[in-house]
Amino acid sequence: MFKNNFMQLSKIGILLLTIVCLWSCKSEKSEDLEIETVDLAVVEEQPRYEFGFNLNAYVVKRDTIRKGDTFGIIMERNKIGYPKIFQIVEKAKDTFNIAKLQVGKPYTLLCSQDSLEMAQSFIYQPNKEEYVVINFKDSIHAYTSRKPIKYVERMASGIIQNSISETLEGQGLSPKLAFIMADDIYAWTIDFRRLQPGDRFKAIYVDKYIDDTIYAGVHKIKAAYFEHKNEPIYAFEFATDSVKGIVDYFTDEAKNLRRAFLKSPVKFGRVSSRYNLNRRIAYYGYKRRPHKGTDFAAPVGTPIMATANGTVTESTRRGGNGKYVKIRHNATYSTQYLHMSRQAVKKGEFVKQGDVIGYVGMTGNTGGPHVCYRFWKNGRQVDPFKQKLPEAKPISDSLKAEFLTYMKPIKLQLDAIEFTPWEERELSEDQLEIRTAK
Repeated sequence: MFKNNFMQLSKIGILLLTIVCLWSCKSEKSEDLEIETVDLAVVEEQPRYEFGFNLNAYVVKRDTIRKGDTFGIIMERNKIGYPKIFQIVEKAKDTFNIAKLQVGKPYTLLCSQDSLEMAQSFIYQPNKEEYVVINFKDSIHAYTSRKPIKYVERMASGIIQNSISETLEGQGLSPKLAFIMADDIYAWTIDFRRLQPGDRFKAIYVDKYIDDTIYAGVHKIKAAYFEHKNEPIYAFEFATDSVKGIVDYFTDEAKNLRRAFLKSPVKFGRVSSRYNLNRRIAYYGYKRRPHKGTDFAAPVGTPIMATANGTVTESTRRGGNGKYVKIRHNATYSTQYLHMSRQAVKKGEFVKQGDVIGYVGMTGNTGGPHVCYRFWKNGRQVDPFKQKLPEAKPISDSLKAEFLTYMKPIKLQLDAIEFTPWEERELSEDQLEIRTAK
């Protein structure tokens, strides 16, 4: 019995000793291990700014104006009651006419970051650059602003194979370069429909970007060189009247490339009926019905341009003329543009050559969409295509010296461009001109 008791005590002792040893080992390991606590870095969300707001502080909702939408309907959809809507409209009316919201134009709502997501600001974009802010988070106020614009100067050159459009397309360049050269710069000196293989060009032009990244197309051509039938013609942009905003293109000898009048009041129209004093029409029993205008057929809504600088003397609607605009260019010449769908200018406004003055329509007596272009010389309607029209006003003597000084370094830059048919050569870093609009 004593032996049995001794054996049981021995087993208990061994068990206790084992437990003590294990605890001791654990304690030693705990002392040897140094547990390092690492503080995790807090990742802060970077602010996203647009329209002058930190968008991270709002729930941002974007949409476009839909058919039937009004400001009130949009606000009601976003939990703003009618009394508040009325207050907003009254406060904002001096800044922006809310009734002018156009279908398809984008808008942004900045809403509170809570379960209600109440609208606090309404931002409307009538175009890519401008925007209207109506803020009603606390007090109600409205203002208009513009997105930052960046201009980047580039260079291009090409040798014509088939057409200038194909040459530009092969280099990944904008076809607008061709339009500007054909319509604005060389319209009176080169017929772009009759270019020949081997004709070549160079251009220093300016690309436009909105918010640094959104490409908005070619802004303008600063200078160009075109060699047609081995005849070189330089063109340099130069402002001759900063008050009226008149900009022309001049050769390296300071000769104005523009003529006083454009050949056509629409860019992509065709002559459907010419000036004809002996015209007879079946509808009127083949009676003699003189046509004292030149008709340019074009789709409804096509912009109609002033063919020369001048002052609007009439912008109205009358009889068979429908809606029309008449412009007095000087003591000798006046022009008239009939059958508009709507006018874009008012009586008394000064317009520059190429300014949009209205849009093609079918008002008055007309069998199809067109603009009837009428031309007066010394108070008598004449055929503009049979007139020896004057050149544009030459550069003044006081500006000529300034122009030649301005043109000289640009000409050197233009001459240094190599003719590379299938690639665009960008300006070097020191030549790159980036200007941010204020």
